[in-house]
This record gives sequence, structure tokens and C-alpha cells, in this order.
Amino acid sequence: MKFVAKKNKKISALQEKKGISPPATTDSKAVSRLKDRRKKQPSTAHLIEGVLKGNITALSRAITLIESNNPKHLNMANVIIEACLPFANSSVRIGITGVPGVGKSTFIESFGMHLTALNKKVAVLAVDPSSTITKGSILGDKTRMEDLVKNKNAFIRPSASGNTLGGVARKTRETIIVCEAAGFDTILIETVGVGQSETTVHSMVDFFLLLKLSGAGDELQGIKRGIIEMADAIVINKADGHNINPANLAKVEFNRALHLYPEKASKWQPRVSLCSALHNDGIDSIWEMVLAYIELTKANNYFENNRNEQNKYWLLQTIEAQLKLDFFNRDRVKSELENQLRRIENQETTPFAAAEVLLKLK
Repeated sequence: MKFVAKKNKKISALQEKKGISPPATTDSKAVSRLKDRRKKQPSTAHLIEGVLKGNITALSRAITLIESNNPKHLNMANVIIEACLPFANSSVRIGITGVPGVGKSTFIESFGMHLTALNKKVAVLAVDPSSTITKGSILGDKTRMEDLVKNKNAFIRPSASGNTLGGVARKTRETIIVCEAAGFDTILIETVGVGQSETTVHSMVDFFLLLKLSGAGDELQGIKRGIIEMADAIVINKADGHNINPANLAKVEFNRALHLYPEKASKWQPRVSLCSALHNDGIDSIWEMVLAYIELTKANNYFENNRNEQNKYWLLQTIEAQLKLDFFNRDRVKSELENQLRRIENQETTPFAAAEVLLKLK
């Protein structure tokens, strides 16, 4: 204590010598009240009211509750989602994926700025890859979208993918509903783009856009089944400068490949387009393509039917996730799981036999 007092005295003397005014003494009760206000969680009614009014702070807090694993937060999130449901389902949901380095963030910023210029309200749900080692995530999408993040008609929410298959954040589906209730009429979902498991995003969007690069061997992938056959459009990005000719060649190759696939249930023939997100070339034609798709699928009722099927799928996924959570939260399971893990490590049992033991626990 004497050392601290002596140190503070030296600091005050140095401040006085340099003409620096010492900080005003703060009332400890005032500090306590300020801390209490910061810690206080807004009520669900307050958050719902804020979300429906389009308040970004309320929307961000609501999404934080949705993404939380805290059981108390889960109950609050469910109340918020239920209240938002009557105001949802009025947006166009577009999934955007592609390999790392294809320019997803640059494309989304150019695309988003084009949409806001058309008086659209754009929500970007950017799913950032989580480290399998540290479990951390950079969440740097706002940094990469410098112009869009400052746009009053845009909202960017980066989320960590965690251990979810395909890099789609666990609660992205619910976040879409809350964003729609907040008045966002165009939802862009940027996914990790790490492989064929990425197709999970297809189950939560209306239009699935796949970004590709020319000259990277991607043309050959056009004849393989997987993520490409789910795409409603393939956009070859970075079609500028010396890359224009390779991009045009890639467009021809992808068009040939797409015609090998059977007709989609939507009756839409997937298209291949070129763009340079960096120079804003070809962005407007991509939005026109999306509008053409929406017009066709609404006219033949596929749009509505697809959303109904997606809702059924997510019902089953939610039940699965909750059953898994409930199972691993059981005290007996927690205890026996440690035992079975040790037995596997000691070569005393197999993973399949250990699973049987755990599943039989009441």
C-alpha cells in the first residue's frame, strides 16, 4: 500500500510539473451505478421493440442472445424470435460462397453498395472460420468492407463458424428472421467456402451464388457434382486486366458443364456471369439475374414451396441440436463420457462400443 501511495504521489508531481491537470475525483457510488447500468441486460420487450423499429443496437444485442449457449439467453432468444416471426419472410435471401481468396468480401461490398443505391436495406451475415486449434476467429469482415460498414442502409454481422458443418454459424437461420423483422429486405450470407460441406448454406437461402476464379483449375470442377450443381449462378470474379480472356474462357467451360445437369425443380437454368468487384463491373447485371430468378420462382410457386421445405428441414435440425445438447448436459453422461474416453485411450474399448454404453444411460 505504501508503494502504491508513493507511486501515485510521484505521478501527481510529474503531472503538476508538466502542467497536466489531475483527473477529477470520481464518486465511488457514481462508478458503481455506471457499472450496474453497463451490466444490466435489456428486457426482451425492450429488445423486441427496438428490433421492430430498426434499431441497430437492439438488433445486435438480440443476435448476441441468439448466438449464446447460456440457457437463460436461449429462453430470451426464443421469445424474441417468436415475436419477430410475423414480420419476417419478406426479404430476398442470397447465399454467397467460394474458395478463400476468390474475393467474397470485396464482391459483397460492391454488391451491397449497389443494392443500397437502389434504396434496399442490406444485412450481411458474414460467417468467419474458427480455428480448430484455438477455437478463435478473426471476425474481420467489417474491416474489409470499409464503405459498406458506414452505409446507414447496411448492417454487417460477423459470426464465428465454430464447429458447425459447412462453416454456417449455428444460429444463422434465426438471425435471418430477426434481421427481416428489423426491416432488412435483402440478406446476404457470406460463408467460409472450405469445401463441399459448404452446401449447408443452400438450405437457408432463396438464391445460391458461387464465386469462382479463372485460371485456377476451377474450370475442370464444372463437370463434377457437388456445390456447383446447387448453384443458381456462377460468377467469375476478378475478370479485369490480363485476366479478361481467361475469364471468358472459363465462362464458356462452366456454361457447357451446367448444361450437363438435369433440370432444377425451380425450372431455372443456372447462368454464368463475369464481374470485377474491385472495379464494380458487372455487379448490376448480377442483381438483374437475381430478380429474374425471383420472378420465375414466384410465378411457378417454387419460391414459397422451397421456403416451406427449408422450414421443415430446420425443424428437424433444431430438434437434433437440442437433443444433442440435452444429452451431453446430463450429469451421468458427463461422468461416464470421461470414463469411456480414458478406456478408448487405453485401448480397452472401441468408439462404437463406448457410444453404445453412453446411449443406454438413463
